[in-house]
Amino acid sequence: MKLIKSLVAASIAVSCSVFALDARYEDRSGNLVADVPTEKSEWQDPSTLIFAYTPVEDPAVYADVWSEFLAHMEKTTGKNVRFFPVQSNAAQIEAMRSGRLHVAGFNTGSTPLAVNCAGFAPFTMMAAEDGSFGYEMEIITHPDSGINSVEELKGKNLAFTSQTSNSGFKAPSAILAAEYAMHPEKDFTPAFSGAHDNSILGVAHRDYDAAAVANSVLNRMLSRDVVNDENVTSIYKSQTFPTTAYGMAHNLHPELQEKIMQSFFTFDWSGSKLKEEFERNGESQFIPITYQEHWEVIRTIDTANDVSYSCS
Repeated sequence: MKLIKSLVAASIAVSCSVFALDARYEDRSGNLVADVPTEKSEWQDPSTLIFAYTPVEDPAVYADVWSEFLAHMEKTTGKNVRFFPVQSNAAQIEAMRSGRLHVAGFNTGSTPLAVNCAGFAPFTMMAAEDGSFGYEMEIITHPDSGINSVEELKGKNLAFTSQTSNSGFKAPSAILAAEYAMHPEKDFTPAFSGAHDNSILGVAHRDYDAAAVANSVLNRMLSRDVVNDENVTSIYKSQTFPTTAYGMAHNLHPELQEKIMQSFFTFDWSGSKLKEEFERNGESQFIPITYQEHWEVIRTIDTANDVSYSCS
């Protein structure tokens, strides 16, 4: 929390243009998200909806996890729904920007870029039964690394996931610089694994000395015995961040958008594969969110890292 408070003042001075939507989108409501086009001819009403979950090491596992939910979405929307396994955050963003992806869960750090560059309109995320939500960034290492504190990362290699990831890159970069005056190349050697599960496995197998990861992914891997808790240890835990944002392309037909939202908020989690997987993080429902409010802390971290949401 100390880091975020110290960055808020700096973020206030940043021009709102840093967070402006790409020129192809229009924010008439002032909520930082692209609105439905005013021209009905621009509304999309596909016969098949394409859904993608944030990139993971084994997409086949999550195709099965989401299968019951997607069947529910088919009934609610009257559309065919297909699971699309994405290989990277960039590929997922480009798929929505080009109109090939309609409904998605974008990870915390890539959500702002998806909003600004792909017309992503988030409206929900997973939460516990009591409405609490979120995850923490943890820096993990293996027991024989000789690293017992953040300061002892000096001279070691530290794995990040990708530059669009909040807990896998942006938050740890800001924290290491602001709280420990530590910088890549100068104080430690950075590496990029591509995904949180890759980083976690890399630490467990001693390919990396340490890694910055989302503990929601770590907890799921531990509970499935993909890694053993004797092979990883945590040396830092951050404040709580919002988790994966779920939403849709801004230019879908408004009636279809309503049905998609309905499919999330009417899904019965009890006994489902979705609950079996995500209750490992204590999550058991979808709750309404707004990008403007719930992603404010992420935009603040991006400001500290001099990140702009310009689209190439």
